[in-house]
Amino acid sequence: MSNTHFSDDFDFENRIMDTHEIPEDSAEGENPLRPKNLDEYIGQEKAKENLRVYIEAAKIRNETLDHVLLYGPPGLGKTTLAGIIANELGVNIRITSGPAIEKPGDLAALLTNLNEGDVLFIDEIHRMSRAVEEVLYPSMEDFAIDIITGKGQMAASYHLPLPRFTLVGATTRAGQLTAPLRDRFGVLLRLELYTPEELADIIIRSAGILGIKIEYDGAIEIASRSRGTPRIANRMLKRVRDFAQVMSDGVITLETARTALDRLEIDELGLDQNDRRMLEAIIRFYNGGPVGLETLAAAIGEEAITIEDVYEPYLMQIGFLSRTPRGRCITAEACRHLGYDFPKGTVQGAVTQPTLFGENN
Repeated sequence: MSNTHFSDDFDFENRIMDTHEIPEDSAEGENPLRPKNLDEYIGQEKAKENLRVYIEAAKIRNETLDHVLLYGPPGLGKTTLAGIIANELGVNIRITSGPAIEKPGDLAALLTNLNEGDVLFIDEIHRMSRAVEEVLYPSMEDFAIDIITGKGQMAASYHLPLPRFTLVGATTRAGQLTAPLRDRFGVLLRLELYTPEELADIIIRSAGILGIKIEYDGAIEIASRSRGTPRIANRMLKRVRDFAQVMSDGVITLETARTALDRLEIDELGLDQNDRRMLEAIIRFYNGGPVGLETLAAAIGEEAITIEDVYEPYLMQIGFLSRTPRGRCITAEACRHLGYDFPKGTVQGAVTQPTLFGENN
């Protein structure tokens, strides 16, 4: 679940490579591809095995699990892992998000409706308001909540005990969490990007659930272009399935996957047309940078927050883009990938690039 706000012009349906959840990822609010227990959960071995120990120890002691903070890039399975924690503990889960809890009263309503041992999952927990966060501290630490009603002489304070519960918080920006909130989590787990082999296993599992026939080479081809993110891999699997039904009797082969992804303009590194358009704008219009975020947004007709939250993270992870105090800069590796010469010096001007007739400008 994501609560990031984007421009009204931003079309999620046509951006397969976006890591944030879109309605297509779930069926009637429930994603059938999500694993239900740790044995079904593929990848994140270090985090998974540690979590298995913490859960088993809590069950042996007949105690609630310590509060858990899951952090890492979007689309890696934080919401899924929260559901698995509840399933493994045999308790119910309540799901909400940081921005959705607008007032302390909203949080109080959530907490007082929990049963003993339940899991409360707060996605994008770093976006909670400070007033709500202050109420959450005693809830996490003492399992009690203090509510003040009325104003002035009519004000009254109520101390309400709460059932012992496990808070699972998820964030894509752990650095924005306040220290008092972060310190109240007993278990901190970072989720890493997946390897192509792990993603291939996920794709094969998803294909089985969806009734899609797929060869391992086809799964690896999809996985290698999925940016290390299961959400993107599953979304691409559904699109490649359409091509397979028309081109190869419903079987996703290496050739079918390669053809489908080429037709979707997703290259071997997982860059799509929007990524390339932004990188080429920096090269062609700003001599490789540096260029300010707002200037770049105006040049390509996108909102600055869309560039910051959707385009940039992956481009920075693969070393194609760098942020400097003066603005965004292209890297030599990105220029090679796009077929441009890397700009040299600080002289402003056009970058040498291929032309229609094979000559350089």
